[in-house]
Amino acid sequence: MSDRLAGRTAVITGASAGIGAALARRLAARGTHLHLLARRAGRLEALADELRTGHGVRATTHGIDLLDLDALRAFWRNLPAVPDIVVNNAGMAAGADPVVLADPADWDLMMRTNVAALMELSRLAAVDFAARGGGHILNVGSIAGHDPYPGGSGYNASKFAVDGFTRALKMEMIQHGVRVSLISPGMVETEFSEVRFKGDRERAATVYKGIEALTAEDVAEIMEFILDRPPHVDILDVVVHPTQQASPYHVHRS
Repeated sequence: MSDRLAGRTAVITGASAGIGAALARRLAARGTHLHLLARRAGRLEALADELRTGHGVRATTHGIDLLDLDALRAFWRNLPAVPDIVVNNAGMAAGADPVVLADPADWDLMMRTNVAALMELSRLAAVDFAARGGGHILNVGSIAGHDPYPGGSGYNASKFAVDGFTRALKMEMIQHGVRVSLISPGMVETEFSEVRFKGDRERAATVYKGIEALTAEDVAEIMEFILDRPPHVDILDVVVHPTQQASPYHVHRS
């Protein structure tokens, strides 16, 4: 295992649970210092304490609602130093209704969370990374950004936007030596479906019934691999499914 991540500093959004927390643990074990962002400040601080105690890294928490872009800008402006890595992990789905029944408020929430906040933090990082001549931006997309599916129109729109934005940013950053990457997971059993169905745990459980879904750790392990490549290697996108899934609507349930 290389020591390329040791001593570096990473920003991770949506770090209080799921993939974000799993990645924070993996990076801390490699000696990476962390800025952890999420709305749930209590969970963040518990995680940060764990990482400081277990790995001796700096782990700073920031209780920020990413819908507040001014707060996001203030966070970046007040960082003690420009970090090496930015991971735009925060994201969510709201609802699974067809367009004719969809709630526009759900669409707005997904676009603001999944797209606007990701774009703004990427922009802030890109300005400083380009000036410095290095850095790595890793965005968490979804297979829903590659393949649309009925009932997913709003979420599809947001994740297709993430895919397009990331690819354009990659083209712009090559002249500055800045790496830009994307990971597009399929079904990952986290709080995702519970959030999507607005706390309906019974409905959320049916999403994963009869399938061994990906875990947050599975995805975080791949993200660590992406971030740990030598400077001349940039993985643009990794699409990862559970073995029992081939697309958003091709799932074999045992």
